Amino acid sequence: MQAANWNWGIFFEQAPFGNVTYFSWLVDGFLTTAALSICAWILAFLLGSFFGILRTLPNKILSTIGALYVTIFRNIPLIVQFFIWYLAAPDLLPYKASVWFKSELDPNIQFFIISTCALGFFTGARVCEQVRSGIQALSHGQRYAALALGLTLPQTYRHVLLPNAYRIIIPPLTSEMLNMVKNSAVASTVGLIELTAQANRLLEFSGYAYESFIAVTAAYALLNFAVMRSMKVLENKMRLPSMNAGGKNV
Repeated sequence: MQAANWNWGIFFEQAPFGNVTYFSWLVDGFLTTAALSICAWILAFLLGSFFGILRTLPNKILSTIGALYVTIFRNIPLIVQFFIWYLAAPDLLPYKASVWFKSELDPNIQFFIISTCALGFFTGARVCEQVRSGIQALSHGQRYAALALGLTLPQTYRHVLLPNAYRIIIPPLTSEMLNMVKNSAVASTVGLIELTAQANRLLEFSGYAYESFIAVTAAYALLNFAVMRSMKVLENKMRLPSMNAGGKNV
């Protein structure tokens, strides 16, 4: 079996266009993946929190709306959702907005917005279930006590239920963030030049497959390590003295 012909110096060679090195391609891809992950996570967290709250309300209509969101976005494959956002979503905008989005907006920004929406809505359905389970894991006494003190239901969620629920679900939210970083690779299918797409470009123009994808693997590992460390710090900051490692009252 012939040994691999390693050439790690390929990253510092001149790329065929752009007056940059191949390493610069990977850095650009890393930054795009990081930006996409951050934007999509903000959207997913907001959507997941909103619909997670709806799923725990006593109102049947609102809870059904939350369940419908989860059913749609959690059960359709992510790559299918990406193509739906890419092919159909712009046409659902008002005519002038649709023309502006498809004809005047920079294609890279188009791909980034589409990828953010697709990844955010998909992950938001999973975050929704985490938020729902976190709220339902709290004792009913917390809700009743807050209402008895004169808080309205929105105030009860804002000041009592959600802060405690978020403390409980930080570990599963961390897993969702890690999955989202990995799922961001699907964005290359709709034209976004993120980390995986840059690796494919490097392979196409340089011919070094091992070096390209080992570097991308290391980049994803670095990004996920940063996520894990950040969430661990957040978990330690949010943990109350009266709670054990599992987040429950001692």
